[in-house]
Amino acid sequence: MPNGKPAGVRCIQLDDAQRCRIFGQPERPAFCGGLQPAEDMCGDSREHAIAWLTQLEQATAPR
Repeated sequence: MPNGKPAGVRCIQLDDAQRCRIFGQPERPAFCGGLQPAEDMCGDSREHAIAWLTQLEQATAPR
């Protein structure tokens, strides 16, 4: 996404299995590589992780 990804919009680089198509590639945004999973972020379910990421997106969205 050349101009960044708006909050709440699914990344166009995710495949059907929710895996990044450009993982390990130079064109992968620095933000993605810098976001390291942690227990508080991942929790014990995919739903927890998605909720955490949604809150992060909302908190950092341009006003």
